[in-house]
Amino acid sequence: MQAQPAPLPDLKTLGRMSARFVRTPLAVDTSRLSAADKNALVQLVAAARLIDELFLKQYWSGNTATLSKLRRDTTPLGKARLHYFWLNKGPWSALDGNRAFLPDVPAVKVPGANFYPEDMKKEEFEAWSKTLSPQRKELAEGFFSAIHRDGNSFKAVPFNAEYSADLHKLAALLDNAAALTENPTLKKFLTSRARAFLSNDYYESDVAWMDLDAPLDITIGPYETYNDEIFGYKASYEAYINIRDDAETDKVKFFSSHMQEIENNLPIDAKYKNPKLGALSPIRVVNQVIAAGDGAHGVQTAAYNLPNDERVTVKKGTKRVMLRNVQEAKFNSILVPISKRMLQGDAVNDLSFEAFFTHILAHEMTHGIGPHSITVEGRQTTPRQELKELFSAIEEAKADICGLYMLQYMYDRKLLPEAEKKLYTSYLASSFRTLRFGLHEAHGKGMAVQFNYLLGKGALVANADGTFAVNVEKMKGGVRNLAHDLLTIEATGVYGAASRMLDTLGHLGPDVNAALEKLADLPTDIEPVNTTADKLK
Repeated sequence: MQAQPAPLPDLKTLGRMSARFVRTPLAVDTSRLSAADKNALVQLVAAARLIDELFLKQYWSGNTATLSKLRRDTTPLGKARLHYFWLNKGPWSALDGNRAFLPDVPAVKVPGANFYPEDMKKEEFEAWSKTLSPQRKELAEGFFSAIHRDGNSFKAVPFNAEYSADLHKLAALLDNAAALTENPTLKKFLTSRARAFLSNDYYESDVAWMDLDAPLDITIGPYETYNDEIFGYKASYEAYINIRDDAETDKVKFFSSHMQEIENNLPIDAKYKNPKLGALSPIRVVNQVIAAGDGAHGVQTAAYNLPNDERVTVKKGTKRVMLRNVQEAKFNSILVPISKRMLQGDAVNDLSFEAFFTHILAHEMTHGIGPHSITVEGRQTTPRQELKELFSAIEEAKADICGLYMLQYMYDRKLLPEAEKKLYTSYLASSFRTLRFGLHEAHGKGMAVQFNYLLGKGALVANADGTFAVNVEKMKGGVRNLAHDLLTIEATGVYGAASRMLDTLGHLGPDVNAALEKLADLPTDIEPVNTTADKLK
């Protein structure tokens, strides 16, 4: 461990850093829950708060002591540091390359979090792992173990031993909630997840989570592996305590009933169309009561796709969960201010959360259509295998554009109330929000491709005053033509075609860069205030 060598942010600077996360209340209507589920919800919110404590231990070995020290510092700077620490769940700023903002901590986030010894070299672990029996190797490289030094070697400690006290408390809370709820699928998931916390075997409870069909839609456990930047092996604990949105879930069912029709009418050569789509991964639309742990640090999660255990995904697939009220909070707190600077005149009046969120749903659903199994030079393969590292950006652009194409198709056939101007205006404003995160990841790169293509076709218009506008009629043709190009790249698996598209369009021109600079002082994300959760007793 090295002390932070760079100057640390003072009180004023830290205030500006925190202001990038705008405080936003998350209130959820619980009136339709049964009395039993309301009582269960109290137990589940308590479990989520315990997940926060557990995640702090996973994220960095010094977190617990640092938090305790910060709580004792009642100066204005101490309070500001505590606030920003809690936003990031650690001493490193997620929006600043995970650089330290506190003294006496590592200068940047520890790559292996607290899953490995901080001084461990990657090669050391790999050499040790090769000496292990298959069973011990599976534990060492699996999701659910922490690695410690053991003399001149290492040992893998399963999570149920590493975090025994915390997991026993969590299991008791889940058992309490299971005893209270009358929904059989929720009862089964909570009971099996409580057992998993104590046994370290999450398979049965992941299967039960895939089958969960209840007003209380709960995700809790060790899932994502992003914080293990050494190997990507180790799972962090997170929790999302949600209430199902029945109206939006019914909308998903409506879309699902038309997906084969959309596939049949994609703007692509007929030989590339799938005459019989398989079952699409289920999508749940929910409103978040509280998120915790890995689900609530830095930029807030707005949707997630789980589980990651391949044994489960082979048997049951995965499930996408859409956090509608989080999306709405981001829309109101981030997208609306962006639109007031980026849209011309009264175009702001065409901004619509319903159009924005419906396009997000369409995006998720159109991931499931188009080419997935292809033939290249007589080989059975996939677009992902052929396009390699370029696939993610192409696929994200394809889902965005095919989502627009799908909704336009439905408008044209009176399957949905016409909302073209609202759809395309909200899409334009949303594009700037995505581009602000940069082109280093798939969503940003894919958005740059879309923006430049549509700008070149006159579907999006850069005005002399630095604002932008939509030409609805040209958008229809531009969306159709870009969908054709993206789908054809995936269908043919031509790496060179994907590379040329990304090289040509996957950048930002001077007009867009100038526009993004005008947004620098706006919030980047939200800081949820868990209004409903805080009132529960």
